[in-house]
Amino acid sequence: MASLLEEFKEFAIKGNVLDLAVGVIIGAAFQKIVDSLVNDLLMPPLGFLLRSSGGNLKDLSSRFVSLDGQVYDTLAAAKAASAPVVVYGSFLNQIIQFTILAFAVFLIVKAVNRLRRAPVPSEAAPAPTRQEELLAEIRDALIASGAVAPKAVTPAMTAGMPTSPIVPASPAAQP
Repeated sequence: MASLLEEFKEFAIKGNVLDLAVGVIIGAAFQKIVDSLVNDLLMPPLGFLLRSSGGNLKDLSSRFVSLDGQVYDTLAAAKAASAPVVVYGSFLNQIIQFTILAFAVFLIVKAVNRLRRAPVPSEAAPAPTRQEELLAEIRDALIASGAVAPKAVTPAMTAGMPTSPIVPASPAAQP
């Protein structure tokens, strides 16, 4: 039992769990702001533009279509009559809220990514490996012996290789 409690304590105190908890709390508070933005600022003008006679000017949540062919003045009247209805206005409200919330989260993530520091490149190039040094010696020996014309060696061939002075090949190495 004690090891289970220790395991739970280790899990609960990890930074990721605390970060997640803070994110959920801030997200819930932010959702209230988005709800207010949609319901109090965006929906009244949109509802006004889309209103029909006797329609709700505040938001679209009262918009519905009755499937039984009857005409009801309000959504409450249709529900009281147990009429089958498709409440498309509430769905539109949720889509608008989601779009605003997703865009706001996108802007926040974009701002955080901009604030993150790019890794600073090191000023000193790493020392060449032994293999690179040997390849540079072979290249220089081939150029010195005339087996390869110096113009045949392109910068792409020597990228990342150390530069070394051309050392003539020893007489024993020549054919």
